[in-house]
Amino acid sequence: MPKSHHHVNQDPTRLSKPKLKATNYPKLPHLPIYHHSPLLHKSKQTNQSKTKTKQNTNPKMATTIISFHAFPLSKPKPKPKRPFSSIHCLRPPTTAAVETFWQWLTDQRVVTEKSPAKPGLVPQGLGLIAQRDIARNEVVLEVPKRFWINPDAVIGSEIGPFCGGLKGWVSVALFLIRERMLGYGSKWRVYLDLLPQWTDSTIFWSEEELNEIQGTQLLRMTLAVKELVQGEFQKVEEVVLSNRQLFTSPVTLDDFFWAFGILRSRAFTQLSGESLVLVPLADLINHSPEITREDYAWEIKGAGLFSRDLLFSLRSPVPIKAGEQVLIQYDLKKSNAELALDYGFIESRPERITYTVTLEIPESDPFYGDKLDIAEVNKMGEVAYFDIILGQRLPPTMLPYLRLIALGGNDSFLLESIFRNTIWGHLELPVSRANEELICQVMLDACKTALSSYHTTVEEDKKLKEQNSLDPRLEIAVGIRLGEKKMLQQIADLFEERKTELDGLEYYQERRLRQLGLVGEEGDLIFWESK
Repeated sequence: MPKSHHHVNQDPTRLSKPKLKATNYPKLPHLPIYHHSPLLHKSKQTNQSKTKTKQNTNPKMATTIISFHAFPLSKPKPKPKRPFSSIHCLRPPTTAAVETFWQWLTDQRVVTEKSPAKPGLVPQGLGLIAQRDIARNEVVLEVPKRFWINPDAVIGSEIGPFCGGLKGWVSVALFLIRERMLGYGSKWRVYLDLLPQWTDSTIFWSEEELNEIQGTQLLRMTLAVKELVQGEFQKVEEVVLSNRQLFTSPVTLDDFFWAFGILRSRAFTQLSGESLVLVPLADLINHSPEITREDYAWEIKGAGLFSRDLLFSLRSPVPIKAGEQVLIQYDLKKSNAELALDYGFIESRPERITYTVTLEIPESDPFYGDKLDIAEVNKMGEVAYFDIILGQRLPPTMLPYLRLIALGGNDSFLLESIFRNTIWGHLELPVSRANEELICQVMLDACKTALSSYHTTVEEDKKLKEQNSLDPRLEIAVGIRLGEKKMLQQIADLFEERKTELDGLEYYQERRLRQLGLVGEEGDLIFWESK
């Protein structure tokens, strides 16, 4: 089965951000977790910093900073041995099962024998195989709306009248659970029989497996997502208990996690007028890291000039030969942590290796109000997130924000209202030696603290990575640990190098004196003799 693509409705909300407290300056920066609310995702913002303010009451955008220990690892129930690959079916896919699925689609007039691609067995489990040569951007398949599983499909079902108070993705998850319970009584049975029971997504990992990502941002993301799912399940229980006659057996938390995992890994988003669509057949499409086109390979379009029907259309982003697997790029903007959480795989490309630094203006700061006002004027807020990518520079607004948080003492005059319209320009350059040295030291301390939280060394991880027979989940864990350590070392090296340059930097006072013509070319003060 595929490691299907896009998140369910991406939202930049970050749920889990444990703090790494710095000893030199209370609550200056911490290097916690980057995360979005599951199943509420929107495409990642283009700004390299994402912010929130205390006045934000939108639950989709609310941010919570929590302790890592707020999510103890619960002991999971033993699971059957995973059969194969990184996506696993309720039963191993067979040629007969695939043919039954294809015949079902044919009978429903979703496909014909002349369709460019059909499902087949591939190394990932199931995928789409080209029946003939397919050109770049050629439509591979089109699925009519009557064959989509989305909130509209739920509304039209027997449970629709009772799901009005649930979020869209939650209602779809409950729909999947009920249809699976119905078995032969469900019109979706042939499709549901092919769905995986679990993937290598970290939401399905055991306690022992999660221990392999101890100290990582991925672990905190995973635990935050699991807590959110558990919270939504309480609402589902109320609906089920009130309508027991509609369910053949009790709905368990494991059932809900299964449905969540299906939607997280297989639902399409970024569609006009649709926040979440599960499309049978189209969701068999697998991912290729070799495809690097930015544009999405799917869209919703009209069925024809005189038709109101809608079609889900999937194109091939590259030319394909007959017999080859049709592949797409799930999302170039996702980090390895996001890929591991959503689909259960990671890549080696440097662009996938990221670390998110979270900075916060502490309420205990005597200049809290002024700093918050300055941040908001510059389209930031009390908390800001900076995604740092391996081998690339710091986000351009990170140093100014750091300098703002650390501003105090003799530099606090810049917080006066007279500078309000110009202070950000001053913060883009070093303010004072004390300010610059403070942000360097705090970042170094934070990196050191983060690096100490891993239970393995870089050398140990490298040796493990060299092995060719690692369990897929351990391979993910090693890759994530090693990537985060590389990122933390990169950040530390940047600020260590900056510390060595402090004596050679030009600060606000020197720049101001130069503007007034009171400093010579060599930096010496010019004294004017009175006549």
